Amino acid sequence: MTAAGLQAPLQTPIPPGREVAAHGRGRPCVITRRACFSASHLYRLPELSDAENQRRFGPCSRVPGHGHNYELIVAMGGALDGDGMVLNLSDVKHAIRREVTEPLDFRFLNEAWPEFDLERPEGRLPTTEALALAIRDRLAPHLPLMGIRLYEHPDLWADVLSGPAIDPMEAFLSIRTHFAAAHRLARPELSQSENEAIYGKCARPHGHGHNYLLEVSVRGPIDPRTGMVCDLAALQQLVQDLVVEPFDHTFLNKDVEHFASCVPTAENIALHIADLLSQPIAGLGARLHKVRLQESPNNAAEVFAEMAQLGMVPSALEVLASA
Repeated sequence: MTAAGLQAPLQTPIPPGREVAAHGRGRPCVITRRACFSASHLYRLPELSDAENQRRFGPCSRVPGHGHNYELIVAMGGALDGDGMVLNLSDVKHAIRREVTEPLDFRFLNEAWPEFDLERPEGRLPTTEALALAIRDRLAPHLPLMGIRLYEHPDLWADVLSGPAIDPMEAFLSIRTHFAAAHRLARPELSQSENEAIYGKCARPHGHGHNYLLEVSVRGPIDPRTGMVCDLAALQQLVQDLVVEPFDHTFLNKDVEHFASCVPTAENIALHIADLLSQPIAGLGARLHKVRLQESPNNAAEVFAEMAQLGMVPSALEVLASA
């Protein structure tokens, strides 16, 4: 018994050869910090006419601009120190505030940082992906960065990674949309009882429906002038034309030819969407990185369209996605 009259907690024996330093010192870990700021921006290049800006950037070219509530997630990695921390979170908080949120909060981004001064030859538009890159470059001297995720709003965000093997001008751009559809999970060569043994209630003859959430992530270098990985409006239109419009409010097994002979599980739907989008997205100058299809709050499927990309600091993207 301790002096306070309480039983001391049992200590789990550490197997031989697995001893660790006190407080986890030296063991690797990844941590994240979230921060928010509000700012406005304008997509308008001085070398283009009003009509060209309107055609290129749509409503985002309207003067005097528009605003967003940005959400920033910073992923950092390293070995634990003697206090059991990768970094003192107070130091992290102050670095993000000093380098990012104080200079940007309630500011017009086009005028906030020199990267976005379009009078300079190297100036670029303050897109989501260009802003994420600029934030990364400001934080990198002060924090052991692994990656940055910046949400412009819940349906649009950008990721940039950090490290010696990373292309410094490359970014991931993600959009989220939705569609409603019904399906039945059954293999035609099997009996009803056999299908029910495999798919359960999902094999019932008249099917059932879901409100699907679809995330499409593309990867590529940021254009030095437009600040874009690809034309965002064109990407959104591709997803609308090739996926949302033909899938929305359908019975997938009967209305989408591919699923007449392919069981429309979440996995197969995600794979088919990736197949539909890969080449058209390449035509925009980007590469399809990932399709994520959420069928319900409990079920989702992810398809990586470029498997080699999984070898590139995957822990950074995983941590940013789960933060």
